[in-house]
Amino acid sequence: MSADRFAQLAVELHDSDGVDETVQAVVEFALQALDCSHAGVALVTRGGRLEIPAVTDPVVADIYELQIRCNTGPLAESMRHRTTVAVGDTAADERWPDWSAQVLRLGVRSVFDVPLATSAGTVGVLGLYSAQPNAFGPDDEAIAQILARHASVAVATARHEETMAVAIDARKLVGQAMGILMERHDIDSDRAFAVLKRYSQDTNTKLRDVAQQLIDTRKLPG
Repeated sequence: MSADRFAQLAVELHDSDGVDETVQAVVEFALQALDCSHAGVALVTRGGRLEIPAVTDPVVADIYELQIRCNTGPLAESMRHRTTVAVGDTAADERWPDWSAQVLRLGVRSVFDVPLATSAGTVGVLGLYSAQPNAFGPDDEAIAQILARHASVAVATARHEETMAVAIDARKLVGQAMGILMERHDIDSDRAFAVLKRYSQDTNTKLRDVAQQLIDTRKLPG
């Protein structure tokens, strides 16, 4: 895989609109660049749960779900220790016998899980799968590591941008709601914000949701 191709990938990842588009680009590139039958990405949510935003085949989602339910297998190992985990042949691997047997029945023989990690922590795992045993050699592993590094930065950046967009949207909503209160009740901006904040606390509702309801209904929550 040439340096030019990876440079092109980096541009594509950083030009993607949002996290879902970013990870979809990752798994599609993995199919092109690596000797794998399927690929997928599992991401850690802010609540610490795992979500599966991108797979190239439904079988990958099944493999992830098996590990998410039991919290065991190469995915869990890769997440827990921030390390690459390889399964050369699910027919012979003895580390997770129940998981290996179920994955073998799904037609997958080789598994290669690479953590998506930044200095702030692990954001997820890139999973590569093949119907052939011992499918991933040193070259595949090297490419997977480079792909994972690009993907880690791109996912972290996309998440940050989405968070900023939500924050900006919330500020706009609160500003609109304050304007409604200021006009209707002839109060200043400080007083309008205090009213919104009080309703937010009294009703245990997020400030942006209180603002959205006021904008939509011209009424504050009861």
